[in-house]
Amino acid sequence: MPRRAREKSSTGVYHVMVRGINRQDIFIDEEDKLKFVSTLKRYKEICGYDVYGYCLMSNHIHLLLKEGMEPIAQVMKRIGASYVYWYNLKYERYGHLFQDRFKSY
Repeated sequence: MPRRAREKSSTGVYHVMVRGINRQDIFIDEEDKLKFVSTLKRYKEICGYDVYGYCLMSNHIHLLLKEGMEPIAQVMKRIGASYVYWYNLKYERYGHLFQDRFKSY
């Protein structure tokens, strides 16, 4: 059975959540959090979204974003891929870091 299509927000504002695969930590130290925030800022310039707030927990992330020039799916793909590439290099690991696709409300 195919998954349901993501519902589009009429305002373009999304509460986005991503969780570590198997609920593992995605932030081991302060450098990891700083890297994620810098990635968020870097892609804000490229994608044109607004960040209303964020909460970085040890094994998951909450973001409150408003779409800009690119749809939320493209934004999250860019942010996630960039951070995971860096994380995998730092911790000498391979594979997925995030569980499933991101949730948005």
